[in-house]
Amino acid sequence: MEESYYENYWDQTTLSLTDSPAPSSASRFRRWLFPGLIVVVLLILIIVMGSTNRKMSNRLGTLEQRVSNLSKIVQSLNASLHHTQETAKQVQQLQYAVENNKDQLNSVSEAPKQLSVIDSLSKSIAAIKCSHEHVINNSSTAGGCCPMGWTVFESSCYFFSGDSRSWNESTDWCETQQAHLVILRNDKEWDFVTRRSMPHFYWIGLSDWRTGRWEWVNQTPYTVEPRRWKPGQPDNLTGHGDEDCAHLYDDGLLNDVHCSIKMQFICQKPTVNA
Repeated sequence: MEESYYENYWDQTTLSLTDSPAPSSASRFRRWLFPGLIVVVLLILIIVMGSTNRKMSNRLGTLEQRVSNLSKIVQSLNASLHHTQETAKQVQQLQYAVENNKDQLNSVSEAPKQLSVIDSLSKSIAAIKCSHEHVINNSSTAGGCCPMGWTVFESSCYFFSGDSRSWNESTDWCETQQAHLVILRNDKEWDFVTRRSMPHFYWIGLSDWRTGRWEWVNQTPYTVEPRRWKPGQPDNLTGHGDEDCAHLYDDGLLNDVHCSIKMQFICQKPTVNA
């Protein structure tokens, strides 16, 4: 009884499956349409997001470059600000130093005036000494006065040195005494100086080193007078360097030699009038 029942059941089931209609192509299309649309939408979204991300990356790169440039500008401004601050500090220090040294600066500006006063006092003292000496010696003041150790002749004082120096060193020493190497302008001065210079060698204020032409130390041109020179002089002896400076020989005549040679010298300066 049960076997016949199951047989009838399976027969009916088979008939129902056999009799059901096959799905159509339209139903299959509808079945895949929605998933396909979803896939297409997803692909579009992926493409759009990729393009957007690329643009955002480019923009971020540009912004990073701008930020880097701004950072460099800020660093440069900070360095300039630091330098400006340091300069301002130095200016303040200079101002402070100027304020502190204002009195010293005033003293320096007053120095020439003080030196002028000292020079005037020195001349006054020299004039007083000159008058005193003339009173003691019961002599005339017409010739003026000279410092101790100097010899007066007409309106000039002459110093005949005891030590030896080069021509340039002699010039410098005379200048420290407000004098110069002797300049001989006339026969009287030549005779006075040569009588006292013999039998020694003395530098005088005559040279040709500056222009190649003979001139006195005050740059007055000198015309060579053969009677004043040793025979054949000046010769500017060749082969031994330049002989650019003149000196008095032991017989009172002139000779040219190297300016570096050391010998005695004669200084000259105006007398001090009483």
